[in-house]
Amino acid sequence: MPSTIQAQTPFSYLALGDSYTIGEDVDYDHIFPKILLDHLAKTKLKSKTAVSSKIIAKTGWTTKNLLDAMDLQLNESSTYDLVTLLIGVNNQYQKKPIDQYEKEFETLLQRAIKLGQNKASNVIVVSIPDYGVTPFAAQKNTELIGKELDLYNAINQKISSKYQTHYVDITPISREAKTDPSLIANDKLHPSGKMYQLWVNEIIKKLP
Repeated sequence: MPSTIQAQTPFSYLALGDSYTIGEDVDYDHIFPKILLDHLAKTKLKSKTAVSSKIIAKTGWTTKNLLDAMDLQLNESSTYDLVTLLIGVNNQYQKKPIDQYEKEFETLLQRAIKLGQNKASNVIVVSIPDYGVTPFAAQKNTELIGKELDLYNAINQKISSKYQTHYVDITPISREAKTDPSLIANDKLHPSGKMYQLWVNEIIKKLP
């Protein structure tokens, strides 16, 4: 959902991802891209005219789904002052080959950098949260889920380092939900607005 907050020159933010980016089962005002947008308007961009955001994300999307959506929703001349990328949980959940994730994530990151005015410093990669600690996963092999997501995150962190983009590891925060139910949305799977705020507290440390 696009959003514009009046302030004083245009600053644009693109959020790429899946259900963790659109904030499944959470009010729009409490999803992490909106919380981040609000922070930008209030603290970083007091001299700008407007702050705008575009979200390309959908529940269930894999890296391939996101690539296809970007082809449809963006044009070659699109540029943004800030791009966040959080993707991969559905590759793991759907048991896609992990080497496919590595290849497609790198392509996504290359495109994110291009969209970020060809500046790696304008891109923030966010790690994949561990849904294995949620009630949704209670009857699943939670230890295996955690280990597999650690592998996925090792890949996206390695590629982020290769391209010198910012990297924010929110996975430890997600694991706090094991003992704090208030960090989980009503669907027993996705983060609550409270958890998203904790993510943003870390993301803002990496803002360009």
